[in-house]
Amino acid sequence: MQRLDLNQLVLLDVLLTEGSVAGAARRLRLSASAMSRALARLRETTGDPLLVRAGGQLVPTPRAQALRDRVHQWVQEGEALLGTQAPLDLVRLQRTFTMRVGDGFVECFGAALLERIAGEAPGVVLRFVPKPDKDSDALREGAVDLETGVVGRSAGPELRVQALWRDRFVGVVRPGHPLCDGPVTPERFAAGRHIAIARRGHPHPIDDALQPLGLARTVAAIVTTFSPALALVRTTDLIATVPEHGTLRLREDLHTFTLPVDTPALTVSMIWHPRQEADAGHRWLRGVVREVCARSD
Repeated sequence: MQRLDLNQLVLLDVLLTEGSVAGAARRLRLSASAMSRALARLRETTGDPLLVRAGGQLVPTPRAQALRDRVHQWVQEGEALLGTQAPLDLVRLQRTFTMRVGDGFVECFGAALLERIAGEAPGVVLRFVPKPDKDSDALREGAVDLETGVVGRSAGPELRVQALWRDRFVGVVRPGHPLCDGPVTPERFAAGRHIAIARRGHPHPIDDALQPLGLARTVAAIVTTFSPALALVRTTDLIATVPEHGTLRLREDLHTFTLPVDTPALTVSMIWHPRQEADAGHRWLRGVVREVCARSD
């Protein structure tokens, strides 16, 4: 039986991430010929060409696409498991972090986060992906490095969580809306036409707060995230109820008011899998996210 060379996992991870022999060679500080020989050995080991030429570039085969995420996860877990990590060199760090973020995070914190990262680690790329639900499978599977949001019941007990900020719900209308004048009472608020933000059929906390008063909102539109809700507010007489801090940039030039009923406070956290706990690069990223969010509070 042929002995497996685990170094091939590292070579394969870099090749599939870079998508080119030249790029992989530069990242691993190898010659182009040495990287080409490594690719040939990987093709022999896997029985698949892995990268094939299409026009002027190399593209991954279906087998390579299927292997890419799994190989990357194995390499990360191996690096975290074995030995003491070398000191983190941020200037030379070449890495892509995938962040799964809630609605409004990029608008509120993305620019400051990218500016900070560019100044400390110019080789780091942030990949933002949307967070349509609270499912934690992407963290467990290694497809996502870090999440932000309100921790739900579906979050696994093994996940690491750190609070970023406390938030509350506020009402938002266009400038000149009738609710801009005079006190906003529960009756005036409920009598307006509202935008509901769908959350898998769960009632919004504002509905729970209005119910004991014998009041209910009239819903004129239903959207899935805060961004389209606030876009509708700008050009209609509709009312949106959104988190205050997490929609700061999205609410610019709109009129924000305190809700006339009490709703529960929100704690927005960052969430990661224990496999990333000791990773020096991941620790640095968590610190940057925490500090950027704290400065914006």
